[in-house]
Formats: sequence, structure tokens, C-alpha cells
Amino acid sequence: MTVKALIFDFDGLLMDTETTLLESWRWEWRRHGLELALDGFFADHGGDANESRYAALAAAVGPAYDRASSHALRMAYRADLNAALEPAPGIVRWLDRAGELGLRLAVASSSPLTHVGAMLDRAGLRARFEVLATGEEVTAHKPDPAVYLLALERLGLPAPEAVAFEDTAHGVAAARAAGLPCVAVPNPYADGARFTAADLLLTSATDLSLDVVLAKLAGNAGRTRRPDPEDLSGTVSNPGRAVRSTGERRSDRAAGTEGVMA
Repeated sequence: MTVKALIFDFDGLLMDTETTLLESWRWEWRRHGLELALDGFFADHGGDANESRYAALAAAVGPAYDRASSHALRMAYRADLNAALEPAPGIVRWLDRAGELGLRLAVASSSPLTHVGAMLDRAGLRARFEVLATGEEVTAHKPDPAVYLLALERLGLPAPEAVAFEDTAHGVAAARAAGLPCVAVPNPYADGARFTAADLLLTSATDLSLDVVLAKLAGNAGRTRRPDPEDLSGTVSNPGRAVRSTGERRSDRAAGTEGVMA
């Protein structure tokens, strides 16, 4: 089938918000005279992983820890870091070429709209995307395919007529479980060895032009792609049921909610 749309993850792909997340936590640990251990910091699923991070910091600091103050200060620091972010290298060139080719654009992110929309607005990119599908609208996060299925539903397209772009292995698993071919551009903290389910693996959006990316995917179209079982762990057996109906969707989270990896 002819590709008619591109569906992008947000955090770590369109903009390097993983680094601002990590740096905000490093800053908060150092504010207490401590160093953050990186082992296990980045979750292998979408959705908010910050509760466990706050619990770890509270245990390290002890009874004097003030979670509310800690959260407010860290979020303010991260907001300053996010304000300086630009789109990831090569992304604008891809989006420009997509427009020239008449391809429709969508975002499928586990983060809330309050985060994704605000960051896209700040970068001047929001108007380029016809569809935004975000984490508060579905009942399960990546590697569950729900947010990709929602994006496809809003585009009114079958999966073979779209291509997903991801920066994490669990994001690739979500895209593949939704039936989408997937281009992986791993973020700096992702293990490149875990992207075996991707149809195409790049180190950056600057590696190839969008035309070459699409041509390579077309060349792979006849090949069977077997996702790594580890990458697909956590997907649901009936993924379509994970998409909320309009009446079931939760309202946007309070302003200031941050992004959540993938």
C-alpha cells in the first residue's frame, strides 16, 4: 500500500526531553547532596514512572524530605531546560519533506497533551500535525499499541498506510503490535541491541533523507518481520479494547505535568 501518513513518538524523538528529565532529577538529587544512580532510571514502558523516583529519593534523604517542594522545584528546573530545547537534528527536514510529499502527520505519545502540545507549540511545530494522540486518552501505555490505534483511528487509515517513528524499544513494540512499519531512532539512553523489531534502525534523523527512508521501507515491505518477544512483552491480546471511547477519556492532566518517556 502507498504510505499516506507518518506517526511520530514525541519524547526523545521529536525533541530530546529524555535529557531534560534526567538532568532535572540529577539536579534534585544534588540539591540534597546526593548523586542519582542511572541504573533503572529509564523505564521500559510508557507512562509516568516518577512515583518510584520520588520514593527512591525520599528513602535516600530520610524524614526531612519534602515531596511537594521537591516536585515543584524539579519541575521548575525542568521547565527552564525544556524552554531551551529545539527539535531533534534532522526532524524539521523530515517534516518539511513530508509536507512536500503530501503526507499527513500525527503524534502518538504516552505523555499527556498538556506536555506534548505545549512543547510542540513552543517549537513552532504543532500546526504541522493533523492528529495528536496522547497518554491520558488510552487505558494502557506503550508497549501496548492503544495510542497508535487511536492515532490511526483519527487519521482514518489502516496501519499499512502509515509509518511509525520511535526512539525506544517499547515504543517500537507498540507500533509493531498496531500493525505499523516502524523506523527506530534510539535516544541517547536506549540500548540499540533491543531494536530488533524495527523495520529500519538509524542513529539520527540526519542519517537519511525522508525519501530514502520511505524507499528502504518499501524495499522491506515483502519481508516478514518477527518482533523480539522481549520487545513485545506487556502488549495486550486484544489491543483494540485499550482505546478509550470519547466518553471514557480522562480530562487533560493539570498544567505542569511532565513528559514520560515515549
